[in-house]
Amino acid sequence: MIAKTRHIEDTKKLLGSLPAVRYVDPEYVYLPITNARCAKGDLFIKEGDHVDTCQLIGMRHGPFFEQPIHATCSGTFVGIEKHYHRNGKLVDFVKIKNDFKDTFDKSAKKRTPEEIAKLTKDDFTEIVKNCALVGLGGSSFPTYVKFQTDKKIDTILINAIECEPYITADHRLMLEYPYRVINGIQYAMQAFNCKKAYICIKSKYKDLKEVYSQLLKEVEGIELCCVGNYYPQGWEVEMIKSATGIQLNPGELPSNRGIIDFNVSTIVGLYKAVKYNIPVIKRFISITGDGINYPKNFRVRVGTSIKDLIPLVDGYKNPDKEKVFILGGPMMGASVPSDDCIITKTVTSILVFDKHDEKEEPCVRCGSCVLSCPVHLEPVQIMNAVKAADKERIKKLNPLKCIECGLCAYSCTSKIQVTDYIRKAKIFAKL
Repeated sequence: MIAKTRHIEDTKKLLGSLPAVRYVDPEYVYLPITNARCAKGDLFIKEGDHVDTCQLIGMRHGPFFEQPIHATCSGTFVGIEKHYHRNGKLVDFVKIKNDFKDTFDKSAKKRTPEEIAKLTKDDFTEIVKNCALVGLGGSSFPTYVKFQTDKKIDTILINAIECEPYITADHRLMLEYPYRVINGIQYAMQAFNCKKAYICIKSKYKDLKEVYSQLLKEVEGIELCCVGNYYPQGWEVEMIKSATGIQLNPGELPSNRGIIDFNVSTIVGLYKAVKYNIPVIKRFISITGDGINYPKNFRVRVGTSIKDLIPLVDGYKNPDKEKVFILGGPMMGASVPSDDCIITKTVTSILVFDKHDEKEEPCVRCGSCVLSCPVHLEPVQIMNAVKAADKERIKKLNPLKCIECGLCAYSCTSKIQVTDYIRKAKIFAKL
């Protein structure tokens, strides 16, 4: 019997209990000059220049915003190299040789509680903008844009659901740095003059419940909100519905309903930006999958090469077999052709699998993709329209509603990569 797919095999119970290994001193760090949201970038330094940690070294240019590029260690700019980015493309990276001194730029300064208490919403917006804070759950959307809303915000939601399999980076962050999470939320509440915030986690995370239920007894206005254990519960629209009962209309901004939401890693980034005036230079990641020997959680310096981390998980299992590399989760992450890729701010995990070729069978019209689609699309019809290059039909089927959760491909009994067809349909729909 065909049924709606809501639950994905739980692959992270053990990994979530493992403390993160610190690897914050690589010999080189690599920083992308462009990314998925910024197609152009300029550098303010030249080869041979010394840079300090957190120094502004360039600027990326997006369609309606600019994004500062900061050095994530102190050392010497030795050149530009191409590596794979989280978006799956080869891009130019600034290569900095680490001097292991971690000398901070003069812009990094600790604010006193009195100074922070005087900050206005405009001040918070400027701090977040200058520190280039983005959505660290993977969206990479500029956080300062959220702070620019003129809507009255009544509720702040912190997305700590981490609903994809394998990934446990946010889980470890919450367990190892709970006060940073709480302080970051308090700063957001101050910025929006908001009296209510919820930390949204899956109801099965008993360890997080125990820690935060105790800590939040001493904190006014912040509560724990346990939501469903299904996928894609971490999708913004689904989280808001579960936490507040509010159903957003297609394309509607949460701020229209008095809601602002942040990924939990982003809220810790806000804490560091406000408290110390520094950008995100370190983050938690998970390295796991059946292609490595010992899955682990890490706290790494942004700009670290994945090649530096593979020996720390005792290398590849079955090294003679071809590997599949995914940056992010298996449902919504990006596949890259090799381990020649770099940990940027928005890389939550590196998944390594032995490659298995699966034969794609003809569609049997079972309807599992339609039943499973959280935005109620007709994935097979979209696929057929793409195969026929029928642009008008594609537009009528509204593929731009797709959130690329991957459930259509995951649930497909014929092993068809349906999500890839919908990505192609989005391109047709924009023409």
